[in-house]
Amino acid sequence: MVATDPEAVVAELLTRHGRTYADEIGADVPADTAEAMFRLTVFALLASARIRTAAAVQATCALMDAGWTDAASMAEATWEERTGVLHRNGYARYDESASRQLADASRYLSDTYDGDIRHLREAADHFPDRERAMLQKIKGIGPVGADIFLREAQAGWDELVPYLDERVRRTAGELGLPTSPQRFLELVDRGDLPRLVAALVRVRQERDVGDLRESATDRS
Repeated sequence: MVATDPEAVVAELLTRHGRTYADEIGADVPADTAEAMFRLTVFALLASARIRTAAAVQATCALMDAGWTDAASMAEATWEERTGVLHRNGYARYDESASRQLADASRYLSDTYDGDIRHLREAADHFPDRERAMLQKIKGIGPVGADIFLREAQAGWDELVPYLDERVRRTAGELGLPTSPQRFLELVDRGDLPRLVAALVRVRQERDVGDLRESATDRS
């Protein structure tokens, strides 16, 4: 295999896939507001299902557009209301279970963290391993969902930087990029790091690894 220039790979990744999922769902994670982080929590829960990530984005946006932008309003919505929105937005197979999970998760957030997942961060003393473990106590969020949340949350939670889960490291390695945290940090500025991590997720989902590697080789 012809070696590729890491700078060329990064440039190609950011050009093709360099958009965070937080941007897609309208969550201003760098601002670290309660609403932004709740949006991200909902997305992480929905994206944990065996369903296209695009459907999770669409469903998250639809739930927010319905006015359920915090834990209290999400829990207060009826099961039928949540299920209907999910059904119409890509979750026909999972609408009923996802609706229950959203209600359970929202009640848990209200009871445990006063509805604000930023208090989870405080309870974890800003330790990433603790944050990951505590996220998995939320109904509907397992290891995959916790990784989804933390990959995106690093745009606002500095203790996570760089958050590279197994999927990201594996794809980075296939593209000839460093997989150690310190060397990975040298690839881009802090502001572009969440975009690069998201791009490494997207390139795998869209089965674009081989073509991107070839294009980066031509570019270098």
